[in-house]
Amino acid sequence: MTDVQPPIVAPPITETRTLVIIVYGLYLAGAVTFGAAGLVGVILAYIKRDEARGTVWETHFNNAIETFWIWFALYVVGWATTWLFFVGFLVIAAAFVYFLYRTIRGLLAALDSRPYIA
Repeated sequence: MTDVQPPIVAPPITETRTLVIIVYGLYLAGAVTFGAAGLVGVILAYIKRDEARGTVWETHFNNAIETFWIWFALYVVGWATTWLFFVGFLVIAAAFVYFLYRTIRGLLAALDSRPYIA
């Protein structure tokens, strides 16, 4: 007897998954549009979060919203402290790295149809 493994079936691609990927794409585009695309992304995440309640995609919308606001707070603190021996520029750089890390990590999980786990 041979052990026959069932074929691996990819999860279905849903509209919500596509929207999550679009939000992450807008976030990445925000890096070159001075945040404008990122603002559109967070608005989209707020609008669609309720529709994703109880699904794997809710974690992604929550991550997108949280990432945006933490990045924004760090960015504001960074600009407010730039006069202090350029400490603010380090804070802004850290905010950018944080933003990219959470966005790319979320995008990779979304592409694999996995929840975002912090």
